[in-house]
Parts: sequence; C-alpha cells; structure tokens
Amino acid sequence: MNRTDLSGTFARFLNEMDATVAATTTEATTLDRAENNLRTLLADGAWLPDAYKQANPNNYQQLALYVDPRARYSVVSFVWGPGQSTPIHNHTVWGLVGVLEGEERCEEFNRDADGVWQHCHAHSLQRGEIDRVSPTMGDVHKVSNALADRTTVSIHVYGGDIGRIARSVFDPLRGVRPFVSGYSNSAPWVQA
Repeated sequence: MNRTDLSGTFARFLNEMDATVAATTTEATTLDRAENNLRTLLADGAWLPDAYKQANPNNYQQLALYVDPRARYSVVSFVWGPGQSTPIHNHTVWGLVGVLEGEERCEEFNRDADGVWQHCHAHSLQRGEIDRVSPTMGDVHKVSNALADRTTVSIHVYGGDIGRIARSVFDPLRGVRPFVSGYSNSAPWVQA
C-alpha cells in the first residue's frame, strides 16, 4: 500500500510524526510529541490490518508498517505469541513502545562497575501504555509477551529505520554480538 492510499487514523498519525520530526530539535521534545501521537494511535486498534496482528508460532515478529524515506523514523508492529521474547538488546536511537493489544513485560539492564549488564528493573505495559527508550535514558532491555495464553501486539516508533540500524545483543554467555534486526515482512506496509 502506498502512503497516498491511506486515510484515517494511521494517515493522521504519520502526518503528525512528519510534523514532529521536522519541527523538534531536542530528543525530549520529540519524545513528548511522538508519545502524544502514539497515544492517539493506540486508542483504537481498528486501523491495523489483521495480517499485522498474527503471531508466528516460532518467534516474535517485527513487521515494518512505515519507514520514513529519509529514515527520520520508522513505525513497527511487534507481534508476540505466548512465551516469546527478545534477547537483551539496545536500540542506539530514541524509541517508543506502545501496547495495542495484550500486555508486554520489559526488563531493563544497566552496566555494573565491571562492565557486566545486570538486570535492574522490570515492569509491565498494559493496553494503551507507552514506554520510552534512548541511549540518553536507558537503552538496554529485554521485552516479552507477559501473557501465557494469548498474543500481544505493540506498536513501536523509532528515531531511525530500526530494521537497518547496527545494534547489539548482550548475551550473558557469548558476550556482546552486533546485529541488524531487519523486518519479518519484506517491505513496509506503507511505502513512502
């Protein structure tokens, strides 16, 4: 689907995000405005086609919904089957995680004096709740479906094309490993 074919909730969200990234100069202001935009998007999940809410029984999915043509931001649907989780990882850019359906568990990590990543905090996000990540405020976490019996869907907004950004996985046994996540779908739902 082309962006010009869109109408309604998601199109308004993308227009607001375009204005947000064009007009703001600080990360804090960008996050505040983007969070308000995302909160409106999460209020009604009818805009997201069912194909972007379907769990894969083998692993979670990171489905690109929109990637800004200048890579200023991207919008992704994460679909978690019961028991699915990410490894401990970072983002290297600002990001927002908002739950559309179900419940996510977020475990945050900080580096100790010896340089080892230690679990420091955990919390759950219910439908409509939003979490922030950024190298400036805490960027290393593990995310999972908090529900044992159903799918969770969350919408993530990142300050770049998250599927093409070089990032890291922090594995307690194998150490730090670089990765580029890509997307579970071959192309964004919405093309520029």
